[in-house]
Amino acid sequence: MIITRTPYRISFFGGGTDYHAWYEEHGGDILSTTINHYNYISCRYLPPFNPEYQNRIAWKILEYPNTVEEIQHNAIRAVLQHYGMTRGVEISNQCDLPARSGLGSSSSFCAGLIKAVYALKGEMISKYALARETIHLEREILKENGGIQDQIATVYGGLNHIHINANGSFSVDPLILHEERRAALNSSLLLFFTGISRTSSEIAEKQAKSTGEKTKQLGRMQELVAEASHILTDSSTDLDDFGRMLHETWTLKRSLTDRISNSLIDDIYQAALDSGALGGKLLGAGGGGFILFYVPEEHRRDVKKALRNLIHVPFKFDDQGCQIVMYAPKDYPQSVYEKRDFIHLQQGSPEGIRLKP
Repeated sequence: MIITRTPYRISFFGGGTDYHAWYEEHGGDILSTTINHYNYISCRYLPPFNPEYQNRIAWKILEYPNTVEEIQHNAIRAVLQHYGMTRGVEISNQCDLPARSGLGSSSSFCAGLIKAVYALKGEMISKYALARETIHLEREILKENGGIQDQIATVYGGLNHIHINANGSFSVDPLILHEERRAALNSSLLLFFTGISRTSSEIAEKQAKSTGEKTKQLGRMQELVAEASHILTDSSTDLDDFGRMLHETWTLKRSLTDRISNSLIDDIYQAALDSGALGGKLLGAGGGGFILFYVPEEHRRDVKKALRNLIHVPFKFDDQGCQIVMYAPKDYPQSVYEKRDFIHLQQGSPEGIRLKP
């Protein structure tokens, strides 16, 4: 059995500059962190003792496909095809938080699955290569719209400044904070689930198409990455300015398309501000999912009360990224797999298996 654990991510600044329509001309910059809520993938070669199916795939439904081509889950089917998995497998997915909610869940899933398949084949893959292959899977094979920050963030883990070059290569620079300042930042951030799950690809497609018309907004959003990074790493600055900058980047983000926010999101955001939050933003492409607020200590109870109809999700920063948490591979000789028909025959026999004397 191979089990991978991949964290979800919170993107603070620079979202939208990781779209190829932008970074190919201007480069891209992202400030994000991963958190201690995870996507788990368990994967193993399926033991060959049930001849009725060749694979077992468990996600929101349970599949028993005999061929890879019959697998209904698009990403699982694509990964097994792309990496040439011809042996029967059992794959199961468990999530700490809802999918399609702005925390990079699809990239967490894909990165964890690719890493699990490599491990199942007895191979290792570097963080850089895993991020690139996850980007390739989502953008080129599955043809999903969006940027490339999620794949990088969830694979590397940690609080990072991600810089994307015009050719799509990237670098990941961890932000080094004193422990007290890191703890103060973590405790100032309140995460709430709006209850709305949405498919981000359509919103991302519309945002990508409007990139050329939003140069001023995206340029300022990119500048905020360096400014926010300075606030975090310079202990002499006022940490509350980080929250105020979140308000600025949210104002810019929601102006990119009319699909990012809606009246419900606006009401939630205003209620938090009225209760003492300094700023915040809807995470992911927009339209729903999780919303984040920066709240000074003296106002946290008021904000939680104002948003009591939403689910508050406590979290801590995660620094590990995508990793294997269990590696216990088990294989069977090829001769056992060749006896599947024999097993099927004997299971159907009322007399059971008879050995020659």
